[in-house]
Amino acid sequence: MEQELRDLRYLSKTYAQVQTLMPRINEQALIAEHRKQERKKASGVDGVTKDEYGENLSDNIADLLNRMKTFGYKPCPVRRTYIPKANGKMRPLGIPSYEDKLVQGVMAEILTEIYEVRFSDSSYGFRPKRSAHDAIRYIDHIIMTKKVNYVLEADIKGFFDNVSHDWLMKFLAHDIADKNFLRYIKRFLKGGVMDGTERQKRHLTISDSRSTTRRRREANIG
Repeated sequence: MEQELRDLRYLSKTYAQVQTLMPRINEQALIAEHRKQERKKASGVDGVTKDEYGENLSDNIADLLNRMKTFGYKPCPVRRTYIPKANGKMRPLGIPSYEDKLVQGVMAEILTEIYEVRFSDSSYGFRPKRSAHDAIRYIDHIIMTKKVNYVLEADIKGFFDNVSHDWLMKFLAHDIADKNFLRYIKRFLKGGVMDGTERQKRHLTISDSRSTTRRRREANIG
C-alpha cells in the first residue's frame, strides 16, 4: 500500500494529469479501510455496522468491486443528524452507509496523495500531519520575523452547502484524467440526504465522513 501511495505522489508531481485511478480501489485498499473504521460509529441509512459487514468481508468486498466495475454501485443517501455547537445552534452531520464509508475512505486517500504535492506549503487546511496549531505557529513566525501590514481572517459559512458541484468537477478534471473515478465522485455528490424520513438533494461533498465535524479556516497574511 505504501509503495502504491509513493507511486501516486510521484505521478502527480511528474504529470499534469493523473490517470488510471480506479484500479487503486481494490480489495487490499478496501479491506485496509474496513480495518480503520471504528466499531462504535453510528450507521447510515443501510443500518449496517462494521461487525455485520465484516462477518462475510471477502464476499462483501468482492460483490462491491463487481458492482463498481459494472457501474452497478450507487451511493446511498447520507443520514442527516445534528450535533450541538458552542453557540447553541446545531451543526448538520452526514453519516454515509457502511460501503460508502469504505469507498469514500479509499478515494479520499487517493485524492490526498494527488494533491499533497500540488498544495502550497503555506496551506494547512485538511492536510495530513498538519493542524490548526501548526497554522498558528506559522502565522506567529511570519508576524514576528517579517514585515506585515495586515492579517485577514475568513471563515466560509456553509461551504459544503453552497459549493458549486460543476466547478468542483472542473477543478478535479483539471488534475485527474480517469473519467470513471470522476464519475463516482459525481455520484457521491448527487447521492442525496435522508433527513428523518425525507430525502433531499445532496449538497455535501465526498469529505462528509471524515471532515464534517472539523471547521475550515484560512488565514492570509500580507
